Formats: sequence, structure tokens, C-alpha cells
Amino acid sequence: MNPIIKLSDNAADRIKEIMSNAEKDALGVRVSVKSGGCAGMSYVMEYSKEINPNDEVIEEKGVKVFIDSAAVMYLLGTEMDYKKEDLSSTFVFNNPNETERCGCGESFKVG
Repeated sequence: MNPIIKLSDNAADRIKEIMSNAEKDALGVRVSVKSGGCAGMSYVMEYSKEINPNDEVIEEKGVKVFIDSAAVMYLLGTEMDYKKEDLSSTFVFNNPNETERCGCGESFKVG
């Protein structure tokens, strides 16, 4: 079975970096999806201090990513990348399920 999301090497390295500076009780990062933004939905990343019983756990490249159960259907097949540019650096979700993405890249819509 394919993982819900795949991590690029850049994303895994950045998560390791983030976790090395995180509070001691953080177990990993959680990815969820919330309503909002100009295209309808946006990705949310936060530290996970506990495992919710319904979370999907991705362990890849030495990091743990918890996927909120409500986000699974939106994230299937997504690659999570980390891009560093001159003026900004950000996690990028390359999601094959997106049918529309707003111009600022902050939100998306699924078919």
C-alpha cells in the first residue's frame, strides 16, 4: 500500500531540523486540512504532542508525520516538499487531488 503522503529529502531534513528545536514532548508534526482561504481549503502543520487514535502515522526518512484522519482523503498521493527561496522558505504540498489552487498558493480545492 502506498503511503498517504511521501516526503521529499528536503521535507524530511527540514522536519528533523524543526524537531531538534521543538519542545521535548513533541512527537512529530501533524498535517491537517481546514476550510478557508480563497480556494476553499488550506493545509495546516503543527507540532503533535500526542497521537490521536484516528491519526495515520507516516514514518519515513527518520521522521514521523501524523495525518489527521479528516485530512486523509484530501492528501492521498501527495508529496510533501520543502522549498527554500531567496525571500521565503516553505513546505509545499504537491497534491494530485487538487483541482484548483489560489494564486497565492495558500489554499486549494479538491474536485
